[in-house]
Amino acid sequence: MEDGEFLTGKMLIAMPGIGDPRFERALLLICAHDAGHAMGVAVNRPVEGLTLPDLLTRLDVELTSEMPPDLVLLGGPVDRERGFVLHTDDYMSNEHTLQVGEGVALTATREVLEAVAGPQPPRRAVLALGYAGWGPGQLERELRENVWLTCEADENLIFGAGHARKWSDALAKLGVDPRLLSSTAGSA
Repeated sequence: MEDGEFLTGKMLIAMPGIGDPRFERALLLICAHDAGHAMGVAVNRPVEGLTLPDLLTRLDVELTSEMPPDLVLLGGPVDRERGFVLHTDDYMSNEHTLQVGEGVALTATREVLEAVAGPQPPRRAVLALGYAGWGPGQLERELRENVWLTCEADENLIFGAGHARKWSDALAKLGVDPRLLSSTAGSA
């Protein structure tokens, strides 16, 4: 990474041997990245048995339209009690929405849950509990240590239902066959 090059809107692909079971085969969307911190949300870690309609009902959010039983995701190990909605930018709250990338935004308010459950929801959305965070220089160091690869984000990687395939699909965008990856890193 060049000085001043930040990864907001890009995907992080965990390399084999990452050394942290919370991120084995994880695929994260970087939602914010600057010199002081980085924040991302895992997009391929479903919480088994917890669907978005179920969670909205538990939170007393009125479902005003038919909603598919999309699974809620585990976004990361930090603040797991808090929900983060990644969505297309056809929904925006001026005060509370963070533009993440082209066509993608992040909102963490009750209002976005009501919009998702309402008659005119964002075109695509996914709810994640928790996030991944890095302090100053931490993500940059992990990238130098080959803990992560990066690739361009796309709607299928972010919002698609094929969670088990997302990690290998992201690697395929880079022309990498996951069967050929080693869990040990080196440098030349």
